[in-house]
Amino acid sequence: MTSLATLFTELGPAAKSPSGLVPFRFREVGGDVLLTNFLGDWLFVTKDEFRSLARGELDPASPLHDKLASRNFLRDGLDQAKAAERIAYKKRFLNWGPNLHIAVVTLRCNETCVYCHASRANMDAVHTDMTPEIGEKVVDLMLQSTSPSVTLEFQGGEPLANFPVMKHVIEYALARNRAYGKGLEFTMVSNLAMMDEEKLAFLVDRKVQICTSIDGPEHLHTKQRILAGGNAHREAVKWIERINKAYIDIGLDPTLYHVEALLTTTREALKYPKEIVDTYVGLGCRAIFLRPVDPFGFAGKTAQIVEYDRAAYNDFYRTAVEHILDLNRRGEQVLERYGSIFLTKILGDDDPNFLDIRSPSGSGIGALAYNYDGKIFSSDEGRMMYETGDPAFQIGDVFSSTYRSLMKHETVRALVLASIREAQPDCVNCTYTPYCGVQPEHSYRTQGTIFGRMRESTLCAVHKGIQDFLFDKLRENDPKTVEILRRWTTVRARTHFIHASSAS
Repeated sequence: MTSLATLFTELGPAAKSPSGLVPFRFREVGGDVLLTNFLGDWLFVTKDEFRSLARGELDPASPLHDKLASRNFLRDGLDQAKAAERIAYKKRFLNWGPNLHIAVVTLRCNETCVYCHASRANMDAVHTDMTPEIGEKVVDLMLQSTSPSVTLEFQGGEPLANFPVMKHVIEYALARNRAYGKGLEFTMVSNLAMMDEEKLAFLVDRKVQICTSIDGPEHLHTKQRILAGGNAHREAVKWIERINKAYIDIGLDPTLYHVEALLTTTREALKYPKEIVDTYVGLGCRAIFLRPVDPFGFAGKTAQIVEYDRAAYNDFYRTAVEHILDLNRRGEQVLERYGSIFLTKILGDDDPNFLDIRSPSGSGIGALAYNYDGKIFSSDEGRMMYETGDPAFQIGDVFSSTYRSLMKHETVRALVLASIREAQPDCVNCTYTPYCGVQPEHSYRTQGTIFGRMRESTLCAVHKGIQDFLFDKLRENDPKTVEILRRWTTVRARTHFIHASSAS
């Protein structure tokens, strides 16, 4: 099979710039050549067809000419006004301010996880609790965002360890939002081991979305998440089932409203792709996020979180998603979240505004993270770096910073510039640039530069591996598989969780 490198060597002096085409990028996928343009349109051509393009030959009467014209690869047929509208629509998140506001209400935690820096803070470390006053200042800054809707996400540590303050902040935000009229959502990320019926009743009544972590089958979960005096997996499963029942009891659709369970894909997890999928399906989960292990290494140099081989993760991902596709073919409605983010861009001609995989990234302009002590960071990853002794991504504090000063901070400006894919070496020529993004904090932590060196980036390799897999499925064009992948791009808004308040 001729590679693209061999093909260009064969052409030699015969290779020249094709005429009449819009700028495009290309990559070999599954024996054919994938072309993508600046609008995010894509097309597969054979290597013989690509040879003719590389020679500058394009017969207007050829089927190739028609294929290129139908996907906006020809300059003469390009509707520039429509193209501008499409780009503006997909980048509309730049018209807003930060919509995600992460409040770390405590670093205390009742579980010890092999990959979590917060596990270092024991349950007696009350000095890491956010105070009600700081919580109120977080809300005041959040509501100044120019975004028409905002989400306040409670994290830790274990946020239930400081539940009184979390309750106070929720009530304060609901009251304050009467003057702003924003779409307001609350999310809590919890291991659920400190949940009880009283807490659950409050969270359900205040429409708080509840997220937890399930790392796979019980033996894997309990190996990675140690609950003193208990079984972390059994506690999580018990409360997942109870919370899902609570949603059903108030009349919500269980296929849409359920506990969101997230996976942390460690080196150990790579051994169990099908078992992890089956665990999630058995819990009634309709979405599985096969995100890679936390690349920052905040728990220290443990064997669990040292960055694993890129090929090993890609093999894990492909095996797991093939299994998910097989389940869908048998009637099980379940999707893989990583793939659905990319597919929404590839097939849906939209950007789902997932902050870590967009260009520019959401650091600062899409999200802010507030530490328990009131310090403000460009992202939760930036906050975690501060906890390891590096304050590079602190951009202010709730006591002295204004919303304007946060948005105009030199670090935020640098992060925006560093995460525009079309302006970065390697990314500028990458076939997947229209669909991709890399968080600059990740590049900084792993490579010492917010701009990153993509040829050395594990995250870049993961993104390319996932998109290679997805595009190969689209190239094969099996009708049932394509139907499943298209279904993964369908977004159903969970409007029950939105507190829509009219400004008074």
